[in-house]
Amino acid sequence: MATQPALVTLVVGDEELLADRAVASVVAAARADDPETKVHDLFGGKVEPGELTRLTSPSLFGDRAVVVFRSAQDLGKDVIAEIVTYAKNPSEDAVVVLVHPGGVKGKALVEGVKKAGAAVVTVTKITKPGERLDFVKNEIRHAGRTISADAAQALLDAVGNDLRELAAACGQLAFDTPGKAIDEAAVARYHRGRAEVSGFTVADKAVEGRLGEALEQLRWALATGVAPVLIVSALAGGVRSLAKVGGAPRNLRGGQLASHLGMPPWKIDRVKRQLNGWGPEGLARAVQAVATADEQVKGGGTDPAYALERMVQLIVASRTGR
Repeated sequence: MATQPALVTLVVGDEELLADRAVASVVAAARADDPETKVHDLFGGKVEPGELTRLTSPSLFGDRAVVVFRSAQDLGKDVIAEIVTYAKNPSEDAVVVLVHPGGVKGKALVEGVKKAGAAVVTVTKITKPGERLDFVKNEIRHAGRTISADAAQALLDAVGNDLRELAAACGQLAFDTPGKAIDEAAVARYHRGRAEVSGFTVADKAVEGRLGEALEQLRWALATGVAPVLIVSALAGGVRSLAKVGGAPRNLRGGQLASHLGMPPWKIDRVKRQLNGWGPEGLARAVQAVATADEQVKGGGTDPAYALERMVQLIVASRTGR
């Protein structure tokens, strides 16, 4: 029998991949208990007072809901008060997940829901080289494979320190490499430097609403051997950047904004341009499209190319105000 998730979960910490996985785990547990569970993705700066009550109220049809508050540090004071009060006596018909990066901002929310008895998942950023090596080894181990220390280091050298890209590269190696053990030769053979570039090219075209160009780049990437998991990862990063920049406090500028978001100024400027035509509902649909494609290319579907094209089409269609 599946373990039911806590009615309120606080995911706190600044490692985005691990935070996203914690949220996905709660959603999966809720859907294992009730496959018809609906998921509502909300972003801190966009949440209005009363929205929590509306989404967690019992449904006439008995539907259960998971309500995810991302960038919870940006929630308004009234919304924070509403959530803390709710956490003391949560609805049995809903599961609430709060994603907070840690730090002083929004501390009242963190302390309030902890005191109310919320389940807490801590996800701290991996900064030490040894920890990143362990992460690579664990990713490969969870895929049922082994990797030598030299191969793990070679993968780190090839991909870089971003955990999301490392996870995608590990998934590619585990899927493509024959045999149980992965060595340096396998890393050299299957890692393609162009993978990240072409994946991000597809992502940029898609979030900018350029469907024809996005599909053309996607097909070229697949034809040249780019792994579907890397393309999904790039699209996830693009949509996530839109949500982060779009939900950032309006009073922050320049270096303060870059520090708050953990993004370089040049990338923030580019994402701001890409935000034209996007709204919170569209972003939520895009997040869901990426999650669906991610599941399908990792074995949940039979045609990864179709899953990727469908994801790109849904992301472009999710833009509004065009």
